[in-house]
Amino acid sequence: MKEFDYYIFIDFSENLIGYNIITKEKLKELLPKISKFAHYKNLRHKREYLNSMKKLFEREKINSYFEKMNIKSVRNNLDIFIEVSEFIKRHENCIIFISVDNFQYKTFRKIVNLVDKSKVEIVRESQLKKNSSEYRLSLIIDTQLNLMRRKQK
Repeated sequence: MKEFDYYIFIDFSENLIGYNIITKEKLKELLPKISKFAHYKNLRHKREYLNSMKKLFEREKINSYFEKMNIKSVRNNLDIFIEVSEFIKRHENCIIFISVDNFQYKTFRKIVNLVDKSKVEIVRESQLKKNSSEYRLSLIIDTQLNLMRRKQK
């Protein structure tokens, strides 16, 4: 696994879009705590899973591992992209890995190309290898979005 200074995961679910950013230092601490995470759309017992994950987020203080995170209405996807691109600009000497939801990939790629693409590796969410560290980390934002969506209903 290639090492990056920062890992950014952008995902969207129905009417929400969000991202989280984690440093490589906190990565090793976080990975063992998220071993039970699964891709929401593949689950049979969605409600039970979300209840379990909500408790896990609180018990393990998962959100405290992130450098930055945000979830907004999908109408505000440009705000999310701008926040991430500003983060990239502020950390121009860092190597950054970004996973973007397939539906948002083209738009986000254009925005990052305006900022700086030399030290940024952008991949589609579908390109992540199952059970890789990056894949498991992408499940966090997936779960956060589904918890937020359920809370709004």
